[in-house]
Amino acid sequence: MAKVISNPELRYTSDTQKEVTQMLVEFEGGRLEDSFRTLKIVGWGNLAANMKTNCHEGDMLVIEGRLSTNTFERKEGFKEKRVELVASNFYPIHKSSSPDNSNNSNVNLDMYQSEDDSNYNPEQLNSSVTVAENDDPIPF
Repeated sequence: MAKVISNPELRYTSDTQKEVTQMLVEFEGGRLEDSFRTLKIVGWGNLAANMKTNCHEGDMLVIEGRLSTNTFERKEGFKEKRVELVASNFYPIHKSSSPDNSNNSNVNLDMYQSEDDSNYNPEQLNSSVTVAENDDPIPF
C-alpha cells in the first residue's frame, strides 16, 4: 500500500502522442525500524489517464506493475541508477464504516487496469471490491 505524495503529471510521447503519467508515492519499509521509501510510478495509455483522474496527493493505493531500472550520466561525471514502477493496475483504497455501524471498517477497492495488459477486460474497469479489514488473510 502506498500514499501518493505528488499529483500525477500527464504528458504525451513526441512520436505517437501516447499518454504517459508519473507520480511519486511513499510506502513503509519492510521492517519496523525502516523509514518510508519513495518510488516513482509510471503509467501508460488508458491507465495514465485513469491515474491522472483518480489519484490525488494523500490518496492511498495498491499498485501492481514491474520494476524498471534506469541508468543515466550525472553532470558530476558518474552514473546513477534509479528504480521506478511501471504500473499495470492500481486500486484506490477508500475506507468507510461497515453497514452495521460497528467499529469494523471496510476497505473499498476500485480497479484500474492498463490496456496493454494481455488480460485486459474493460468490464473490470471501475469494478468495486469490498474487503473487511479483519478478514484480510494478508497481515500487512
